[in-house]
Amino acid sequence: MSRTLRAAGLVIFRRVSNKVEYLLLQTSYGEHHWTPPKGHVDPGESDIQTAWRETEEEAGLKESDLQLQEYSKTLHYDVKGVPKTVIYWLAELVKCTPVKLSSEHQDYKWLTLTDACDIVQYKDMQELLQDCSKFLNAK
Repeated sequence: MSRTLRAAGLVIFRRVSNKVEYLLLQTSYGEHHWTPPKGHVDPGESDIQTAWRETEEEAGLKESDLQLQEYSKTLHYDVKGVPKTVIYWLAELVKCTPVKLSSEHQDYKWLTLTDACDIVQYKDMQELLQDCSKFLNAK
């Protein structure tokens, strides 16, 4: 039986002095890569429920702190030979709330698109951030 891992998360941005900054969290395990908040979908949970839960668990941001945008993108890649599907939604931080990290992460940064693309290691994550930026610029 082949299984596909499924995860969901939010690409969170804020507007500061007419600039858009993206929230990235640095994992406290493995290669300490940078990623938006995301996690595995629990049984009985929808993808968007997972994205909200993981964002609160990993970054301390609640649904009431954020405004979901009409943008989502699904990434497909392999983790240790197992296919993984991750769906991301774009959300704006609308309430000035401090980020509170869980033990899964050791640092966070708010970064411009260029700096965010420099710090993420994976091409598909860079493309996701660029697509989010294009969506926001077209609005």
